Amino acid sequence: MSVKYISSRDNPLYKELKQLATSSQARRRAHRTLLDGVHLCGAYLAQRGLPALCVAGDSAQSNPEVAALLARCRDAQCVVLPDALYHALSQVENGIDLLFVIDTPQASPANALTGDAVLLDNLQDPGNLGSILRSAAAAGIKAVYCSAGTAFAWSPKVLRAGMGAHFGLEIHEQVDLAALIGSSAIPVLATSSHADARIYDVDLRRNVAWLFGHEGQGVSEPLMALASQQVSIPHLGEMESLNVAASAAICLFEQVRQKTAT
Repeated sequence: MSVKYISSRDNPLYKELKQLATSSQARRRAHRTLLDGVHLCGAYLAQRGLPALCVAGDSAQSNPEVAALLARCRDAQCVVLPDALYHALSQVENGIDLLFVIDTPQASPANALTGDAVLLDNLQDPGNLGSILRSAAAAGIKAVYCSAGTAFAWSPKVLRAGMGAHFGLEIHEQVDLAALIGSSAIPVLATSSHADARIYDVDLRRNVAWLFGHEGQGVSEPLMALASQQVSIPHLGEMESLNVAASAAICLFEQVRQKTAT
């Protein structure tokens, strides 16, 4: 394994790492992002292979989990930083000091919807986005389509919330959801607290595309008008609606329940 020790904040590679750690624009421009912590790094190795670069804090080299992951990266470049420099890159408090720099996967162009999918309209909270990606992966859905107003799926915050779900998904970004829905070969179901049809009364044994919207406004009116059907999640309390990530989980696993029922 090629190991490079960097001790200066003025090192060009360190400056590049700092840009990736702090700037969404830099990540988009470089088509690279950071995986922070042993869980994400281990999941990436298992599902995608070697990273572009390993970055470890000096004291973390003696951690058994870090040592094991670095041993699996013997054919990749590795950078070791003094702990203070490393912590200026990491957004995780009290974590284990290991980062991977990875090339952001570029999904193929969005085609007509034919299999189960999740469509996200202007979803802006990174935690919600990551949670929905995690639920989608757990429910066996592979395709996720994000509108232009949706948070960057490969940001460190979304990656941490996704807990490795990204690596088993095909995530399409900057998608024209109206055009995608218009050419869909399967029903598109939009969640709405005002819909008469309950998700429990809809046949979800078939392939469907789920359309979830902005945290406050929900699915936009133009997209709602294009959906095949609006569905609601019944609840007994006084709350008007559920958090979008909770709604998505309920919908996706009601579909799992119906598809696996004997």
